[in-house]
Amino acid sequence: MYLATTGRRDTPAPPRTAGAGRRVPGTVLALGTVSLVTDVSSEMVTAVLPLYLVLGLGLSPLQFGFLDGLFNGATSVVRLLGGHAADRGHRHKRVAGIGYALSALSRLGLLLAGGATAGIAAALATDRVGKGIRTAPRDALITLSSRPETLGRSFGVHRAMDTTGALLGPLAAFALLQATTGAYDAVFVVSFCVGLLGVLLLVLYVPGQPVVSLPEPRSPRTRKVFAALRDRGFRRILAAAGLLGAATIGDAFVYLLLQRRLDLPVGWFPLLPLGAAACYLLLAVPAGRIADRVGRRLPFLYGHLALLGVYAALLLPAGGPVLLLVVPVLVLLGVFYAGTDGVLMALASPVLPADGRAGGLALLQTGQALARMLAAAGFGAAWTVWGPRPALWAAAVALLVALVGGRALLPHDPSAAAAAEQPGAPTTERPTA
Repeated sequence: MYLATTGRRDTPAPPRTAGAGRRVPGTVLALGTVSLVTDVSSEMVTAVLPLYLVLGLGLSPLQFGFLDGLFNGATSVVRLLGGHAADRGHRHKRVAGIGYALSALSRLGLLLAGGATAGIAAALATDRVGKGIRTAPRDALITLSSRPETLGRSFGVHRAMDTTGALLGPLAAFALLQATTGAYDAVFVVSFCVGLLGVLLLVLYVPGQPVVSLPEPRSPRTRKVFAALRDRGFRRILAAAGLLGAATIGDAFVYLLLQRRLDLPVGWFPLLPLGAAACYLLLAVPAGRIADRVGRRLPFLYGHLALLGVYAALLLPAGGPVLLLVVPVLVLLGVFYAGTDGVLMALASPVLPADGRAGGLALLQTGQALARMLAAAGFGAAWTVWGPRPALWAAAVALLVALVGGRALLPHDPSAAAAAEQPGAPTTERPTA
C-alpha cells in the first residue's frame, strides 16, 4: 500500500529501479481505488436520476436536457479554478479531496430535498461542482506519476478501475430499489456512506505530492491556466474535443431513448448502464495500450465513430428481439468511452508543462463540458419540438460533420512527438511498512 506522509511535502522519491517502467505506478492504483469507490456512490444516483426526474417528477425532455446540460457546463469555471489551485501550490491531492467531499455531501442534499425541484437542483449542482474541482488535479496526478510513453496505459488502468465502480453502482441501485419497493431515499443514503469511504481512502492512500519534482510556480495569477493556449497543438486538440463534444448528446438521453422505444419496466432502468460499463471495463486498458503504440489521435476518432454507431442503431426501424437493439447500443457506447475518455487526457498531457498540467487539462475538460452542455440542451429542445427520432437524426448528422472536422483539426500524434522530447518522469513511490 502507499500512504501519504503527515507533513505538507513528501520526501524525495528513491531512484527508479529496473523494471519499474513495466509496473503501474502506485499513485495510479491508489487513485483508481478512490475512483472505484466514488463511482459506486455516484453511479447509484446517476442510474436512477433520469427516471426519477422524468418519470417521477414529470420533467419534460426539454427541462431534463436543460438541467443536465446546465450542470455539466456550470462547472466550467470551477474546473479552471480547481486546476489553477492545484498547480499554484502543488496541492493536487488537497484540491481533489475537496471535490470528492463535495460530491459525497451532495447525496445528503438529494435526501433532504424530497421532491422539491430547487433542492434537487442545488444538490446536483454541488455534485457537479465537486466533480469539476477534482477531475483535473486527479488526472494531473496520474500524468505526473507516469512516464510519457505509458500515459495511455496508466489512464487505461485508472479508467478500468473507475468503470468497475460504474458497473457496481447501478447493480447496487437496482438491488436497493427491488428490496425497498422503489424507495429512492435508500439509494441516496447508501450512496452518501460509500462516497465518504472514497474520501477516506484518498486521505489515507494517495501521496500528498507528485513524485516528479515540480518547479515552484512563478505566477500566482489565474490567467496562467490559459498559458496552454499558446501551444498550437493544444489549441487544435481543444478545438477538436469541443467540436466533437457539441455532437455528444450524453448517456442519459441514450438510456431514455432505449427505455422509451422498448417500453422497459421502471425497475430495470438502472441496469442499462451496466452493458456500457462492462464493455468499457474490458476495453479501457487495451485501448490505452493501443493508443500508446499507434498514437492517440486515431483511437480518439474511432471512439466517436462508435458513438455514431449508437445513434444509427437507435434510428433503425422498430421490431425484432429486444437484445438486437440493446446489446449493440450498449457495447458501442462502451467502445466510445474506452476510445475517448482517458485517451484524450493522454493525448493532451505531453504537450503541457508539468507545472501547469492540471490547469491545462482543466481548460480542455472545460471546453468539452461546455460543448456537451450545448449538445444536451439542444437535443432536449429538438426532442420537445420535433420528437425523438428527428432530433436523433440531427445529432447523427452533426456528429458526422464533427468527425470530419475533428480529423482535420487533430495534429498527427502530438503526444508521441512531445514524449520523445521530454525526459521520463519517475514513477517509483515510497512504500510504507
